[in-house]
Amino acid sequence: MKLLIVFQLLKLHVSCQLNSTLECKNTNFKYYFCIELITISVLTNYKIDLVYLWVDGNDPKWFEKKLTFTGVLVDTSEENNKGRYVSNDELKYSLRSVEKNIPWINKIYIVTDDQYPQWLNRDNPLVKIVDHKEIMPEEALPCFNSSVIEYFLYKIPNLEERFLLVNDDMFFNNELSQDYFFKDDGLAIVRLKKKFFRKNHYKIKKFLGKKLGQYITMVTDGAKYIENEFGIYYSGIPHHNADAYNRSTYKYAIENLFASKVKESVLSHTRKYGDLHRSTISYYALAAGKAHLKYVGRKQSSRINVSSKNYYKYMKRYNPDLFCLNDNQRAKDTDRIRIKPFLERLFPEKSSFEL
Repeated sequence: MKLLIVFQLLKLHVSCQLNSTLECKNTNFKYYFCIELITISVLTNYKIDLVYLWVDGNDPKWFEKKLTFTGVLVDTSEENNKGRYVSNDELKYSLRSVEKNIPWINKIYIVTDDQYPQWLNRDNPLVKIVDHKEIMPEEALPCFNSSVIEYFLYKIPNLEERFLLVNDDMFFNNELSQDYFFKDDGLAIVRLKKKFFRKNHYKIKKFLGKKLGQYITMVTDGAKYIENEFGIYYSGIPHHNADAYNRSTYKYAIENLFASKVKESVLSHTRKYGDLHRSTISYYALAAGKAHLKYVGRKQSSRINVSSKNYYKYMKRYNPDLFCLNDNQRAKDTDRIRIKPFLERLFPEKSSFEL
């Protein structure tokens, strides 16, 4: 608090300039001002990358590959529905939100399967396409399982120690600074959403005869695994938006702590019950003191189902910092035609990532 007050006084009463050395007209404040400058620069000097997972399920070549390998194109299941693969150009608008609201991003990596968006300006030095073959073992390919793809993201060449991970349907709705995602000690902030009955929330649902979906089963399995290993249970669930990670922690978790689980799941070419979900990495980081926990609500992080009838009303009510436009098995094509007009209204300005 003293440091903050001194800095405020400096802004009002002291004229300083920073060249090769710091010069202050009032030397009584010189020491404190130098400390404040150092405090600020620790965070702003961090480079933070952004990693996308992207697939164009409209691509005939990709469709043929999936059909040949799995024998199924899409169905109405949670793991294989059309919404899991179809592209509505969400990535274009997500990148617009990046340029508008988190322009400090160092590098953007788009991880995909021998594809790239036709509208993408590949000459933009900030963007790099990363093919699955560059980071994944041969036995895992071809892969239509996002959980398995995520195991190997830390292998992206030149990926910074600090990075954000998003899907193409996730957006940055408000201006956000680096310290929204990482504390000044350089560690990631893990955002979770609280459940009303905490650890017993899903036990009660199962008792009432409600079958847990594949996604939430993988999440709770991961939480139980961390409880067994560290004696701590995290009842909060992922906020389903941009997640922050430290590459070194991510790598250690995959190569050491979860090595056997990864080995079991790596041959799951499509998503299956029992696969290790990456939220387990975040739970581990928290349990090991390698991340900071922050619970969030809808004004910070929202998930809007594509099947919802009024996207605008929701956004006006909550104006979330982050939001996901979640396509799933409940969405119909009549719902999907509303996606582009909505995103165009939110992010109308063309970005430098587009041709």
